[in-house]
Amino acid sequence: MTDTFRVGLIVPSSNVTMETEIPAMLNARPDHFGEEFTFHASRMRMQNVTQEELERMDDQSERSATLLSDARCDVVAYACLIGIMAQGPGYHIESEKKLHERTVANDAEAPVVTSAGALVRAMDQVEAERVTLIAPYMEELTQTVIDYFENSGVEVVDYEALECPDNLEVAQLDQRNLLDIADNLETDDSDALVLSSCVQMPSLASIQAAEDQFGLPVFSAATATTYEILDQLRLSTQVCGAGSLLNGAN
Repeated sequence: MTDTFRVGLIVPSSNVTMETEIPAMLNARPDHFGEEFTFHASRMRMQNVTQEELERMDDQSERSATLLSDARCDVVAYACLIGIMAQGPGYHIESEKKLHERTVANDAEAPVVTSAGALVRAMDQVEAERVTLIAPYMEELTQTVIDYFENSGVEVVDYEALECPDNLEVAQLDQRNLLDIADNLETDDSDALVLSSCVQMPSLASIQAAEDQFGLPVFSAATATTYEILDQLRLSTQVCGAGSLLNGAN
């Protein structure tokens, strides 16, 4: 017997990566789990990754949660890390609470995860206190991400800001460059490497290669979100070739 799960994704209107990487991971799970996933997205308007646009975008998130609950999704993921972090330290807790309340109010209760919260909690899963990260954002927003992590108790040892404000251009960044970028960063004193701190910046095909090269747990916003989707559905967290977070042991 096959179990079918509906996964709701709240995404920026210009995001084209989250709806490819998360389905790729969930559809790559072993057949013996007997699962099928369907994916349903609701979009929030955002083209340029600026503080002002991110604030306007986040204002649309509650409506998106309500729309996805109309489809009776089994889990809802707010798939924009910087959209949450730009609202201030710890905002993922408030966001997850209010979006969950929207599903409850619509008589379609569903757990809600955010990419920001998922990545912060992934650090706890592997007991990482010091991390190195790569972000596509401008320097100011990258500092926002660093402050968000450090407010949660995780020190950022080193980082690279790729300074790409156009969200569609972020999706076109070549993930084959990520290992070279990481190789020029300080990783010896880090407990983990965040290869992509943005769900729009592709990285999935490079996650396992980076773990093999650097000998550290390697995450992306997308792999952390996938972990929490599976965890909230009370399913095994195993996805082959997507890094140690998704090896099924956590």
